[in-house]
Amino acid sequence: MKTFVLMTRLSPKDCSLVEVGSKLRDSTDGPRSWIETIKKTCPEVKFIGHYALMGHWDFMDIYQAPDEKVAAKVSLITRKYVSAEVESWLAIPYEHIEEITNEIK
Repeated sequence: MKTFVLMTRLSPKDCSLVEVGSKLRDSTDGPRSWIETIKKTCPEVKFIGHYALMGHWDFMDIYQAPDEKVAAKVSLITRKYVSAEVESWLAIPYEHIEEITNEIK
């Protein structure tokens, strides 16, 4: 399994992070619905963490998926639930970077 980081920044036209949290909590299309859709569509995805951030990005989700195709599904499903900028990053374990640098010396 590969590790991916899903970064989400709410659209500037959306309400504040506090208002969004309140709306999502009380909505049938909220985070529970979002995660249930991912679980149903991509049962092989394993979420490691979900964080609200106080910076350029509003949310960060760390998860494992077998490949980039499944990670793309997670991103596309996320876009369906929020008006936001969404980026998916492949997270490479540091040990792998050390191995790669040793190979190219």
